[in-house]
Amino acid sequence: MQFAAKFPLGQLAATPGALEAMEASGQTAEFFFARHASGDYGEINEEDQQLNDEALIHGDRILSAYRTLKGVKLWIITEAADDNGHRAATTILLPDEY
Repeated sequence: MQFAAKFPLGQLAATPGALEAMEASGQTAEFFFARHASGDYGEINEEDQQLNDEALIHGDRILSAYRTLKGVKLWIITEAADDNGHRAATTILLPDEY
C-alpha cells in the first residue's frame, strides 16, 4: 500500500514501549509513519482532526492515534520546528509514555 506524504516528518523516533508493541504485532514503524504523513490520522476525534488540518497550514503539532493488530494504542506526534511548516521530529509512542 502506497501513501503520499502531506508534510515532512523530520527526525524519526520511537519509544521502547512503542517498538515492543509494534514488534509483538508484526508491524513496522514505517507503516505507521506513512499513514500519519499521508493525513490518515487514525482514531482521533473530530476536534483533533480539525487541529491537524489547520496544522498543515500553520505548521503546528500533528497528532495521530492508531491500534496495532494486537490492540495496543499508539500515538504519533510530529512537532513543529518553525512557522514555515518545517518539522523537527516525529515520534511513535504509547499514550502513557507521553
